[in-house]
Amino acid sequence: MIPRYYQNLDNYLEPSKVLVIYGPRQVGKTTLLKSYLSRTNLKYKLDSGDNIGTQQILGSQDFSKIKEYVSGYELLAVDEAQRISKVGLGLKIIVDQVPGIRVIATGSSSFELSGQVGEPLTGRKRTLTIFPVAQLELAKLYNPYELKEKLSEWLVYGGYPRVVTAKTKSERVVILEELVNSYLLKDVLELERVKAAKILLDLLRLLAFQIGNEVSLSELAAKVGIDYKTVGRYLDLLEKSFVIFNLRGFSRNLRKEITRKSKYYFYDNGIRNAVISNFNALELRDDVGKLWENFLVMERLKVQGYKNIISNNYFWRTWDQKEIDWIEEREGRIFGFEFKYSIPEINQKIRGEFLKHYPTASVEVINTENYLDFLGC
Repeated sequence: MIPRYYQNLDNYLEPSKVLVIYGPRQVGKTTLLKSYLSRTNLKYKLDSGDNIGTQQILGSQDFSKIKEYVSGYELLAVDEAQRISKVGLGLKIIVDQVPGIRVIATGSSSFELSGQVGEPLTGRKRTLTIFPVAQLELAKLYNPYELKEKLSEWLVYGGYPRVVTAKTKSERVVILEELVNSYLLKDVLELERVKAAKILLDLLRLLAFQIGNEVSLSELAAKVGIDYKTVGRYLDLLEKSFVIFNLRGFSRNLRKEITRKSKYYFYDNGIRNAVISNFNALELRDDVGKLWENFLVMERLKVQGYKNIISNNYFWRTWDQKEIDWIEEREGRIFGFEFKYSIPEINQKIRGEFLKHYPTASVEVINTENYLDFLGC
């Protein structure tokens, strides 16, 4: 069992409130929930949003029927809650009408579940996001030397739990291909009634080759044969369903800075490599820099999420191609980070240009020697 960051959900559960657990499919939300329920002393009811009877009851807004459904329980746990229509209103009725009850709702699709629970549960919920396995979680199993020794595995195969625990390369490849073909686009295709699975995969392939570069919606639209507004909508759906992450440009309105375009990263390196069907070893690849950048971006997001580091994140680039890969604006300060896999130092001209405009900022290079500190290990 991989030790996940959120172990004891008692630390996050409160009487008369809902604990909402989001995250990509297959990252271990159900495993976390069942592991917690196996240890709790609370009298609980575990149900699933796939259950038609549960959908009818929690979607009914019938006070007496809903109260009868949870009568006698101290905790209600609903897995795959996004499948229940108007689930937020149903959960609101439960926490308002049943004194002291605790509720856990898990869901893989942020845009659907958050849309349903957001307004109805204002002031009545707490949210946790579960990611693919983080380096800070693996640090409980491996020492720093061992983590670095396995770096090539994390860069190529990513951190999905089943992939991390797989014994062979061929097993990892099969699991990742299954994730892409069976789970990756499921929420978007089902919940948004999008039928263009091929276009979505074509978009993802194009993004996979553009890691670290600004993305033009018009160029993407021309290559996949749809209009740029539809491309923008599809990218938004892919982001909200935990497939890709959108990083925007940083600026204080200086003319030389690029801010209109975005960069896109994949929530997991293994998924990115599965989309382009490339699981070659690092020494046989020409995209190691992209893998390194994607890996650090997503691992840093995990650290921020798990350790509650409140930060606005950006990249910085000028029209003459001076660039800082990762900017964190937090605690009233600006922190710049340049990601270098094979080059240990930052270009001093780039550092000087950035500090000239932002003299109170700091700039640090994250390389294969010091990255574990950056990732909370």
